[in-house]
Amino acid sequence: MTDLPTVAITFTVNGVARTLEAAHHWSLLDVLRDALGLTGSKRGCDRGECGSCTVLLDGKPFNACQVLAARIDGASVLTIEGLASGGRLSGVQQAFLDEDGGQCGFCTPGFVMASYALLSSNPSPTDAEIREALSGNLCRCNAYGRILASVRAAAHRNE
Repeated sequence: MTDLPTVAITFTVNGVARTLEAAHHWSLLDVLRDALGLTGSKRGCDRGECGSCTVLLDGKPFNACQVLAARIDGASVLTIEGLASGGRLSGVQQAFLDEDGGQCGFCTPGFVMASYALLSSNPSPTDAEIREALSGNLCRCNAYGRILASVRAAAHRNE
């Protein structure tokens, strides 16, 4: 068996500079979960359809399963683990908790990250804008009403 080619990548994840060797076929999700132990981003469909692995890449939401690790060289990645600060949940995380925005919780990290991205660029979104921003995320428990309420609550906290 031959060794698979690797690529050296240097990037920032949750504010910490990292350098590692990644197999040429690894996705950002592989790097986060398998190489760094950051398991908050979930492996759902592994095809970019469910949004469970949503992270912010240079401030924009991306499905981590669809980004090759080699493409993150020099980039900044924010995961669900990076939102809390000083042992306190972010406003979006707290709103999801308070409003019961996650039922089984599997899709919740992706929804929280997509919501965080939305509220970072648009602190007072309309319901239509919330729905559009979350359209790439799927919830199998059908908690969409609670998820929308969570985003609304997070937006009101920031006003």
